[in-house]
Amino acid sequence: MSVPPSSQQIPHLENRGGVSCHGVVTALSTNALMEQLRLKYQQRPWTETLKLVYFCMDNPLRKPVSYAPDGLLLSCMEKIEKTLNAKSMFSVMNMLELLSRQKGLTVHVSPSGTACYITSMMFYVEIQLEKDGDVMDVKLAHFEEAPVVCDDLVQLLRMKNFDAFGKILEDLSNMYQIPGNSEMKAKGYHALQALEKDLYSMSLLDRTQDLNRITEVLNGKVGHLVPRTGGSQVCGTKTVVTVEGTDTLHKLPLSPLIIDPQAGEDSNPSFLQLTDELSMDLPAHFVLKFHQPVPMSSSSIEEIQKLTGIQISGLKLAPLYELIVQSTLKEKCSEDLSTNKSCFFVSLPDCPRHCYVINKGSEKSGLAGTLVSKIPFSHPKCVPGIIEILRHQVAYNTLISSCVSEKHINEDDSELLYFEVVPHKNTSFSVFFLHPVKENLACVVIDVITSREVQCHLHLNPQDPTLNSTDDFIARTVKRLTRLKDLPLFQSFCAYLTSKTQQISVCHISGTAHVAYIMVTK
Repeated sequence: MSVPPSSQQIPHLENRGGVSCHGVVTALSTNALMEQLRLKYQQRPWTETLKLVYFCMDNPLRKPVSYAPDGLLLSCMEKIEKTLNAKSMFSVMNMLELLSRQKGLTVHVSPSGTACYITSMMFYVEIQLEKDGDVMDVKLAHFEEAPVVCDDLVQLLRMKNFDAFGKILEDLSNMYQIPGNSEMKAKGYHALQALEKDLYSMSLLDRTQDLNRITEVLNGKVGHLVPRTGGSQVCGTKTVVTVEGTDTLHKLPLSPLIIDPQAGEDSNPSFLQLTDELSMDLPAHFVLKFHQPVPMSSSSIEEIQKLTGIQISGLKLAPLYELIVQSTLKEKCSEDLSTNKSCFFVSLPDCPRHCYVINKGSEKSGLAGTLVSKIPFSHPKCVPGIIEILRHQVAYNTLISSCVSEKHINEDDSELLYFEVVPHKNTSFSVFFLHPVKENLACVVIDVITSREVQCHLHLNPQDPTLNSTDDFIARTVKRLTRLKDLPLFQSFCAYLTSKTQQISVCHISGTAHVAYIMVTK
């Protein structure tokens, strides 16, 4: 294994008549301060002064207390260093040192000053720089492994994307936060490598040359999988796979378990038995982590826990619809708005404005849920089942969230069409609206059976004329809308149901960075 150069043992010079590296500078002019420094060190050898400088640079700044007079100054300096576009080797090196120490890592600079080593007990990152500050090469070495070139890290540093680079350093550190010694931590990393190989094998199942990303996301055994390169984690759509330390032991595989990806029934992979030779009890488990917490029903969480045999900790129950509304508003408005709002207004061209009233229910109604940030598991065979449950939940969430808008105040007195969304058990709900030609209420009951199957039933007053929409047509339309989750398309379908002629050919849906035209016809 390649080992980074160790830092020299630098004597502690602060108490040998030198200037305090961490003291507070008093109100002296710059000239007076420099004169004092010159007089203090004019009789000392230059090598000793260099040692003092290196000592000060090799120790991170102590976090100032709120009342310290230099606290605001140091905070501003850090912001300036982050904001400035590093254009020299010195500034790039300073940025790397500041960033690494913020992540609790050690930094060493080569004698030539062109190489920076960011180290921890379990890994190190080697960064080679040109004299003008351009990044030549970045290598990553895990515990007792040879360093490998990481093109993703090279590109991040060449683009001066220090925030993303710092996030990868943080992910690398978190990956080794497993109780025990370095050997135990290394076993956790080897278990993660074995899991990644099995997930990659599963991602190849049923793959064809013309398979596109959308089909993988909707139907692939493990969704759309992006293998880990360098410091980035294996990820699917808005999900990453990693390992985390725990207080209890879990039997984790230390080598791939898939025998033959095509050998099982229905193209499901067959796995080796988890024997003592292929596994080890470790204070850790695997996790699927979400970039944004996902609202999930209590029943979905119970399904996942039954599948994995591991409880999801830190859950706080709340009405599921309230959580869906909260998450949707945060995504659409990039901020947390009041979740007390349940009435939302939407403008559509060529038809009256819509008003959606969402009945959020309560915890006692059986529709309790929680925001889930990560799902623990210990065996690769759990992943396809977890993903199916997630697809089902997200399909349901998509239909509900399509009725949520950042506008919760009616901006004018124009005509309104009212819709009430009422939750039922599990993943079904009703949409109530006025009959387009009568004054009685009509209702569509929508049941999201799976992410691929939706059942719909239209209920009318027996005395009212029928609508030109069959249950099958409604179900096919709603199913199609769940596949296009980035636009509020359910509103266009509601416009169709309330149209007196029911011959809407094109619904112009805007509200995002682009405009979509969706054909709603039989």
